Amino acid sequence: MKTAVGIILALAICISFTRAQAAETLNGAGATFPYPVYSAWAYEYNKITGMKLNYQSIGSGGGVRQVTERTVDFGASDDPMKPEQLQKDKLLQFPAVIGGVVPVINLAGVKPGELRLDSSSLCGILLGEIKFWDDEKIKKNNPSVKLPHSGVTVVYRSDGSGTTAIFTHYLSETCPAWKEKVGAGKAVKFPVGIGGKGNEGVANYVKRTAGSIGYVEFAYAKQNKLGHLQLKNSSGNFVEPGFTSFEDAAATGDFDPKKGFALWLTNAPGNNSWPIAGATFILLAKDKAESNKKVVKFFDWAFKNGDNKAKELVYVPLPKALKEKVTAYWKANGLQ
Repeated sequence: MKTAVGIILALAICISFTRAQAAETLNGAGATFPYPVYSAWAYEYNKITGMKLNYQSIGSGGGVRQVTERTVDFGASDDPMKPEQLQKDKLLQFPAVIGGVVPVINLAGVKPGELRLDSSSLCGILLGEIKFWDDEKIKKNNPSVKLPHSGVTVVYRSDGSGTTAIFTHYLSETCPAWKEKVGAGKAVKFPVGIGGKGNEGVANYVKRTAGSIGYVEFAYAKQNKLGHLQLKNSSGNFVEPGFTSFEDAAATGDFDPKKGFALWLTNAPGNNSWPIAGATFILLAKDKAESNKKVVKFFDWAFKNGDNKAKELVYVPLPKALKEKVTAYWKANGLQ
């Protein structure tokens, strides 16, 4: 009898402990763009608080869908939702960090950062009009680079992606032909190429495909040791991707909390601005008050303690004034 009671008590304690553990886990899903920095922040936060962050890197489209369906505590998207859509789906939105999307190549004999492209030649490649790497349009900006007569293979995102939204928004701004034939969005029909799932999938395809070009968040380019490009920005200067050029683009942003902070940072002005930068956003369901406060507590900690880790991974932390706007937004919506 005592043994049976002991077993029952042990089971009760185990169940109680399991429930307590479950209560200390936050579930999020969405953009692959910020996955490296969210993972790093979550690791440090767990050590300090015991709270676990289970973040599924499934793409911005999946993040929007799951938070809209209320199957996660928060969604994440690099494609900011418009105010009217936020209102319709009863969602809140705020930026978390800023980064850059970079074209990456696997081209024999060409060093990382050596190849220069303007928007016209990049657009021509992605539309399938430029088929070989030694095309005259590419050679024009690269007179000293030995370009091989090898075919171009385009690698794009096959899933609904905020990285694609940022990238195609830039292309639509700078290339009329792209805007007319393809357009911008999380999922568009690329005229040529092969699709990879997530930033991880694109990085892996480029890494193993000679003559390829794709686009990824910069942290993935660094982690996979992929060759990046220099791009001509709106000031007419060729710039390399990196913290300084992302920060330069971020400085131009005027985020408005009344619009859910929705803002693009592509083709930003500034002598040193990287032209394909963007913020990544967190989405919360208005009716999940309890979990929202826990999510906000995590990001509040990250804003106060995570800047160095973000910089280490080549993301730009939100400027102080923008963090203050976000904090005021949380308070106005009863999240703090």
